[in-house]
Amino acid sequence: MGPLVPLDASSGSVDGALRRAFGLFPSGVAAVAAVVEDAPRVLVVSSFQVGISADPPLVLFAVQHTSTTWPVLRRADRLGVSVLGEAHDVVARRLAAKGDGDRFRDVETTTTPSGAVLVTGAPLHLETSVEGGVRAGDHDVVLLRVHAVATEPAVPPLVFHGSSFRRLSPADAAA
Repeated sequence: MGPLVPLDASSGSVDGALRRAFGLFPSGVAAVAAVVEDAPRVLVVSSFQVGISADPPLVLFAVQHTSTTWPVLRRADRLGVSVLGEAHDVVARRLAAKGDGDRFRDVETTTTPSGAVLVTGAPLHLETSVEGGVRAGDHDVVLLRVHAVATEPAVPPLVFHGSSFRRLSPADAAA
């Protein structure tokens, strides 16, 4: 174990040390997307969590207050959540790109009748709506109610760890 580093806001070391520390927790990568004002909008999140509640069915993610996409996307009646698969590493970068370019260029999607946008080939798709949220420091934690689900268990997930996309490999059963 390395030495514990105090998080002292006056030294300016908090953000870098905390980002590096949080980056060591592996997480899935999800695209939250919908058609808003006749155009597909997307937010890529690595803070997505399932299993928040089964009754009602709830999932959550966190989004920075500085996001320019979330204020537009949150107006959608339904949001598609696609937990990205290991083949989506390039897709994840494109969907997360800043700027006004076409984030969906060369990305195969399906749009539900309610306007939720789902990325084709993901191991998990959810159709959701905003249930609520809470302000949490420099982020908002957003609760989503799940209305429909589709799974592809054979598709391995994309994992974000140490500021890089990674693939899972099975643990050695002999170990």
